[in-house]
Amino acid sequence: MRRQIAEAGFVRVDALARDYGVSIMTVHRDLDELERLGFLHKVRGGATSAPTTTFHGDLEHRMQAQVDAKLAIAREVLRSEVESGQVVALDDSTTSLVLARLLPEKAPLTVVTHFLPVIRALAAQPGIELIGLGGRYDAAYDSFLGQVTAEAAAGLRYDLLFLSTTAVADGVCYIQSLDTVITRRALIASAARSVALVDHTKFDRRALHRLVGLRELDRVVVDDATSEQVVRRERARGATVDVVAK
Repeated sequence: MRRQIAEAGFVRVDALARDYGVSIMTVHRDLDELERLGFLHKVRGGATSAPTTTFHGDLEHRMQAQVDAKLAIAREVLRSEVESGQVVALDDSTTSLVLARLLPEKAPLTVVTHFLPVIRALAAQPGIELIGLGGRYDAAYDSFLGQVTAEAAAGLRYDLLFLSTTAVADGVCYIQSLDTVITRRALIASAARSVALVDHTKFDRRALHRLVGLRELDRVVVDDATSEQVVRRERARGATVDVVAK
């Protein structure tokens, strides 16, 4: 059921009941559990794995979204922030994954992460020393999250942290998952410098849990589809915001 919804983007409840030969009530119970785990979002008549204003999409959708913007942001911070020999921490955002694939250009580096796709991307790269932060594995995010991961993150010190967010509202980053907030706050606290990688779509979304104010971070890099009004407003609040062209 989860894979069918991920591939289709949206599936109706009655179609799922028919396909699996179960009752509509059973489908609703299964969808409730998958939604709780973060794999999908229930909507009227069915379920979707695509992003909405309050659901940031499953991992597959996030990896396919705003590819050009994420690449432009990643190239900019690789050029201006990363130096050989540094210890670089990456969160479990798909923008950080785009950056991870570029990091071998600046090897040797030590890379710290709790995101399995980053580990897979860098595992065979010469000059990259990988440190994985363990803990409770969350399949919806393909990463390790929560208190154990946060404690592992707190035991290290990084020259640079690159992170993203689900949503930005009133100058504050918000995240839908509390375990993600716990993990990213620990990463921020252990970093000498924190740089947020934020594409323009984040300013149109909502999420539940406060992560950090933009002005509390050392730099915020956005793509050029971010409105000038948003950029001016966040700078007026005290955030260091740089705009990069795609």
